[in-house]
Amino acid sequence: MRLVVKVGTSTLTYQTGKANFKFIDNLCKVLSDLKNAGNEVILVSSGAIARGVEKLAFSRKPTDIPTKQAAAAVGQCELMYTYDKFFSDYGQTVAQILITADDVSDDKRRENFHNTLVRLLELGIIPVINENDTIATKEISLGDNDSLAAIVAVSVEADLLVVLTDIDGLYTGNPKTDENAELIPLVEEITEEMELSAGGAGTFGTGGMSTKLQAAKMCMDNGINMVIAKGGDADIIYKAVNGEDAGTKFIGRRKL
Repeated sequence: MRLVVKVGTSTLTYQTGKANFKFIDNLCKVLSDLKNAGNEVILVSSGAIARGVEKLAFSRKPTDIPTKQAAAAVGQCELMYTYDKFFSDYGQTVAQILITADDVSDDKRRENFHNTLVRLLELGIIPVINENDTIATKEISLGDNDSLAAIVAVSVEADLLVVLTDIDGLYTGNPKTDENAELIPLVEEITEEMELSAGGAGTFGTGGMSTKLQAAKMCMDNGINMVIAKGGDADIIYKAVNGEDAGTKFIGRRKL
């Protein structure tokens, strides 16, 4: 299986804003184990700004774009150092790829991105991908890498995209405010009602359920299955890979 896993900032950090090393360690362990089993693994990770804020000892997350970019520049080093350390503990080599929207909108640059990714996988390397927040400004305000994860999955023709977030999956309403909201375990078509119930960015987690539905649409249209699952325990990735119940599964529509 060619697997893409996306983790957001809220999954990688505690409510204090500091890194959740216990989760990150287990995430690297699970992904390494899946790779050892013969799967190809790509990690799409947010968290650079949060790690920068922590490293720079800011009292709160900056609101202006230049300071966010500065924090991302510092934090990306911290983020990759952490991934390199934990993945190395499990015998894996990682590679960092930072991209912007232009890298996937331009045909030639998108082809180069695809070729690099495929070659890294052939070499047995786990690519760790993030948006280049130190250069781009649009990406910082768009969400939490949900669209990027779908673009990566489509680019490498992945079999499955697993999005780990701070909620169990797609609900009929906002479970944080609606006690009658129910988890939707399987989605074969994204309806207008689902989109309306998802709300705007930030409704659920940092990136919002709305951006996750957009990612799901992209995957489904390209024949790729996608799972949204709660990321408190990285072991849930095993369930998603094995086709067991794990949050909400979106079924890709294979083109004829």
